Amino acid sequence: MFLGALAGLANAYEELADLPTLLKFENEAEIKITEVKKNGIVCKQIKVEALVQQHHRHLADIIKIINESNLSNNAKRIAENIFNIIGKAEAEVHGIPIEEIHFHEIGAVDSIIDICGAAYLLDKLNIDKSYLANLITGKGFVDTAHGLLPIPCPATKLILKGIPYNFGDEEGERLTPTGAAIIKYLNPEFELPPLIDLKTAYGPGEKNFKSPNLLRLSLCKLDSYESDIYMIETNIDDGNAEYMGVEFQNKLKEAGALDFYFTHILMKKGRPGLLLSVICKESEFAKISELILNFTTTIGLRYYKVNKVGLERKIEVVETEFGKFRVKVSTSPDGTIKIKPEADDILKYSIEKGILPNIISQKIIGAYEKAK
Repeated sequence: MFLGALAGLANAYEELADLPTLLKFENEAEIKITEVKKNGIVCKQIKVEALVQQHHRHLADIIKIINESNLSNNAKRIAENIFNIIGKAEAEVHGIPIEEIHFHEIGAVDSIIDICGAAYLLDKLNIDKSYLANLITGKGFVDTAHGLLPIPCPATKLILKGIPYNFGDEEGERLTPTGAAIIKYLNPEFELPPLIDLKTAYGPGEKNFKSPNLLRLSLCKLDSYESDIYMIETNIDDGNAEYMGVEFQNKLKEAGALDFYFTHILMKKGRPGLLLSVICKESEFAKISELILNFTTTIGLRYYKVNKVGLERKIEVVETEFGKFRVKVSTSPDGTIKIKPEADDILKYSIEKGILPNIISQKIIGAYEKAK
């Protein structure tokens, strides 16, 4: 289901035929793509068919197959992470070391191609962040190599730790350990920000339920207009400014502050003070408020809701004579492209090599413009 939906987002159905070759399984499996309807929704079903007798494998055997494949290094990393997530869950369920886990269904050629194919497409799509809107596991029992197991099965249940889900209304397995592991790898957020859909694709399952047995994925961009943003402010005139330096500021960032700044102010009785202003999402409001009240000398805060308009932006990597550097690229409403090298990267290199930051910055901007 992930393979079908991701292929739809990446326009990569034709590329899937090469997956067995990339994994050196060209004589052991083939990809079949068929058009199906699920409750009237037309989509393409991806099925990996094994041409030889299936094998059970240990995790080390699977990692060896991945490392010896012709996948990109990043796709190999993604696939290995997903298998490790499954392996750790299975090891905990069976109470044995991960090295001794004997994969049954997941160790077969078709499952290896499924997961490595998903890794290949995730690498191709280069997704920055993921969000989970609704996850249904199904309920009842499922027949496995270990006998009947409750749904979600024990490995799936462990993988889902920290991820919200619901059982749905129908009997049957709607989420496997493989699907759960891919979701876990994506590390989704559960509160959806304002999003603009760019493309939607469906990955159908083989079973039929009353509700459509589909995985729906949408490729989105963040809406430049953001609501549910709060400004938190407090005046401080009795605290040591040293205690509001890097350590405190790092804690603000870790707590989820979108931005913050200090303003010198003149308070009552002529006392000089600092105005601390923090911008954050509503979901992080309580955490940041508690941090400020715990960490500073203030005894009160004021806050109010604000709206934010931001330019569409992305992070790109630029190759220069000094190496690779990150660049923030934003687009103005009139189409003008603005580029800003990441200061942290420049400062780190400047300190290591003794080269002035402005020289490094100029080289990065020049290399970016030349590449475009």
